[in-house]
Amino acid sequence: MKNFILRAVTGILFVAILIGGIIYSPLSFIILFTVISALTVYEFAQLINKTGTAKINKSITMLGGVYLCLAFFGFCTGITTSQIFIPYLVILMYLMISELYLKKEHPANNWAYSMMSQLYVALPFALLNVLAFQYNEVTNMVDAYNFVLPLSIFIFIWLSDTGAYCVGSLIGKHRLFERISPKKSWEGSIGGGVLAIASSFALAHFFPISTMGNWEWAGLAFVVVVFGTWGDLTESLLKRQLGVKDSGNILPGHGGMLDRFDSALMAIPAAVTYIYILQMLR
Repeated sequence: MKNFILRAVTGILFVAILIGGIIYSPLSFIILFTVISALTVYEFAQLINKTGTAKINKSITMLGGVYLCLAFFGFCTGITTSQIFIPYLVILMYLMISELYLKKEHPANNWAYSMMSQLYVALPFALLNVLAFQYNEVTNMVDAYNFVLPLSIFIFIWLSDTGAYCVGSLIGKHRLFERISPKKSWEGSIGGGVLAIASSFALAHFFPISTMGNWEWAGLAFVVVVFGTWGDLTESLLKRQLGVKDSGNILPGHGGMLDRFDSALMAIPAAVTYIYILQMLR
């Protein structure tokens, strides 16, 4: 009972902070996801280092995640030019070159996991800026901050997870990916997907975006559900490879940051790709 209450309270606070940070202002948005990026990259690095298969620099990889998120914010809002990314390239080069001098046991693994911390963890959080600040081709300017698209990613993921759990618990019989996640079922995944797609029509109605109609919203929900599921499975595969159950314990009753954002790490880049494809087809 205590564990259930702890899990429920943590979940409510987590959702409230995430929604509040996204909705309140552009400043709260970038602060929120800069902190989340830093914590998640640090957790990833700590998780890798504990296995003994690699030893990556937690501070520098965390710095990279923070800087990339802020750089995307500056670039997407038009505050800075693309030159803002040059220091980030220096960070990446440092991570590569430093291995020549540190004389660590597994330099190739260190390179691989250091770059993975940026590509797999840091980049998706940075890409949320692309969704929040859409470039307007008519005015050749960046539109004002719009929280709807970044928030919708998490709404679709949450509803998909909730629907998958409820439907899967009731009628789930056919395993979705038994080798990696024995509890997931096709019935649950389809049920969660239907719930998420249904919610997209409500978002289209209450938060209209001129460039997206009902079916474009439904397409976005479908993309988030599919790639969010792959994101969940990807993190499960990673944890199996590393021999751990949870990525961390920063969120009581919910595991670590990677456990909470695993679906988003695949869904965000997929959503950005989908939005750009829509723009090209207009």
